[in-house]
Amino acid sequence: MLRFLLERFGLMILMLAGLSVIVFITIELPPGDFADRQAYRMKSTGVRVTEEDIVRMRQQMGLDRPWPQRYITWIGNIVLYGNFGMSMSQHLPVTQVIGDRIGFTALLALTALAFTYLLAIPIGIFSAVRQYSIGDYFFTFLGYIGMATPSFLLALVLLYFSVMVLGNNVGGLFSPQYADAPWSLEKGLDLMNHLWIPAIVLALAGTAFEIRTMRATMLDEKNKLYVTAARARGMPENKLLMKYPVRVALNPIASTSGWNLTAIIAGAPLVAFVLALPDTGPIYLNSLLDQDIYLSGAMLLFYAALTILGTFLSDILLAVLDPRVRAGGQG
Repeated sequence: MLRFLLERFGLMILMLAGLSVIVFITIELPPGDFADRQAYRMKSTGVRVTEEDIVRMRQQMGLDRPWPQRYITWIGNIVLYGNFGMSMSQHLPVTQVIGDRIGFTALLALTALAFTYLLAIPIGIFSAVRQYSIGDYFFTFLGYIGMATPSFLLALVLLYFSVMVLGNNVGGLFSPQYADAPWSLEKGLDLMNHLWIPAIVLALAGTAFEIRTMRATMLDEKNKLYVTAARARGMPENKLLMKYPVRVALNPIASTSGWNLTAIIAGAPLVAFVLALPDTGPIYLNSLLDQDIYLSGAMLLFYAALTILGTFLSDILLAVLDPRVRAGGQG
């Protein structure tokens, strides 16, 4: 098991290293650079900008060096010092610009992922055990609705329901009295009170898919010969279900956790816009438009790291659930 984990961890590090190169090349692809964008803005306000001024700006920002040199400096500072560089557009360290928002994005993504599996696994088991019951039809109907409903529309519906029916405004992540207050138990509870709607919205599509996956795998497994033989030996039904069909059905659930995390991160900016959440989406979009390479590069790297981390965690879950995965990794 230890060797399997070390191999997967080493692979994760190699993937991050390779993705960091791809990220830096990607943000370098658009024509021009931040100096050109700055010069265009100055000219639009009537300021006279010469080619010498643009060259001087590039030298001051270090943009006159070839991209491989800038990449080595950038990634070296990240690895050795945790320094992601300076945001050219905001004249602040990147960590200061996105520090709080990155934390909230990660918290929202992990909360939505937790919602997905806490709901999908028991509902999938119930639907398989009570096949063609009223409850099975009800959850199947909800599953189709969940997969077909756009996340931003669901966010608007839940926001309306919360405000008009429950009398609770959940826009943003904090109530006004806690927005700038220091962290305390009350502020944490207020955060949880605001977090459930965006988490449910982001988790709904993944939950619907995982319910269908869990139900289908359970139905395929529960009537196989080895399950019938265990039932004939007198094994209690609940113990039999948990020991055999449920355990096998968890494999495809665990293997798709990285995909679910990616889908949640991709959908977060739109939901954050609807619910006025301090997400990284607007900053990321503006950094791309401004060609602020260090800010946009740091955020792209963060999104990639979350996706790779989700895949690594799914590998660990698979290894715990299925000894054949560990054996394959050691072979």
